[in-house]
Amino acid sequence: MAAIDAVVDISHHNGPNLDFQKAKAAGILGIIHKATQGHSSIDPMYAANKKKALKAGLLWGAYHFATGADGVDQATAFLNALGNDVGSTLLVLDFEPNPTGASMTLEEARAFVTHVHSVTGRWPGFYSGHYIKQLLGTSKDPILANCWLWLAQYGPTAVVPPNWPTWTMWQYTDGAVNATAHTPVDGIGHCDRDRFNGSEKRLRALWGVA
Repeated sequence: MAAIDAVVDISHHNGPNLDFQKAKAAGILGIIHKATQGHSSIDPMYAANKKKALKAGLLWGAYHFATGADGVDQATAFLNALGNDVGSTLLVLDFEPNPTGASMTLEEARAFVTHVHSVTGRWPGFYSGHYIKQLLGTSKDPILANCWLWLAQYGPTAVVPPNWPTWTMWQYTDGAVNATAHTPVDGIGHCDRDRFNGSEKRLRALWGVA
């Protein structure tokens, strides 16, 4: 089944004046926004961008940027930041090296996703690239395998870690590396772009909507 290029992920770094109506008209179906980092930091643009994106009729998701700290504490902070809207929000753990401090370990990642599942009944998406490949190598992790894979890899081919049979989403560019003429998004500009491995119907099913 062909992939659709219909999701972007953003944070406050993308600026304060995004036009999600234009993004939707350009074919974007879903926005995944940074919500939290560590056990205390909340993205300052999360709430405002969420309101605008939902008004535009876009699917909304939230990711937590992992740091080297207690996984349950981080999961709790993430879910608390989402509040009552957690049920309608696509949930993701961003598991990559932390450039400003300690990085999350595999044990902390297991604790994070397990806690999210115990509270919400859903396994979050697991976003990672070379970091998870480096830590797991050819081995598998049965707990993390419960999560759907959001692969971060800038290049022409998606190389999936052995822990997953395939990728569900693939972040193939940050708007610069592996960029093509179509990668700027109307209303947003150059940003992280993501392919979904399936149809729009399957994408909406992942989000839990018809």
